[in-house]
Amino acid sequence: MRIVIDTNIFLGACLGTGAANQAIAACLRGKCKPLMGTALLTEYEDVMGRSELFSQCRLSLDERNDLLDIFLSVCEWTRVYYIWRPNLPDEADNHLIELAVAGGADLIVTRNLRDIQRGELQFPPLRIISPEAFLKEI
Repeated sequence: MRIVIDTNIFLGACLGTGAANQAIAACLRGKCKPLMGTALLTEYEDVMGRSELFSQCRLSLDERNDLLDIFLSVCEWTRVYYIWRPNLPDEADNHLIELAVAGGADLIVTRNLRDIQRGELQFPPLRIISPEAFLKEI
């Protein structure tokens, strides 16, 4: 199963949130193949650099960076050669759909279900699900 893990799920894993943590662990155990692209990696690095988000984090900065490196080692790098514009309410989320389509993903795992499901351009085989729903599928 090929998936795209939204930044909010990786952030949740760093903070120790149950389902998000388990979703990342499933990727690390090889239960699915996460896709990664330039725009998503840039977003991950931006979020990881916001120290205020991690004030209550159980992981140190070095441990978070190690987790990101380990996660990236199991990701499949996916180049997006075209730009699909699903016209999501938040323009900054369009790259998730583009990555998923370019990499032939089955799922986008996110906490932002409402916005990402509301695109004008739909891709019926692609499903947008929560980490809890993802864990039930694997």
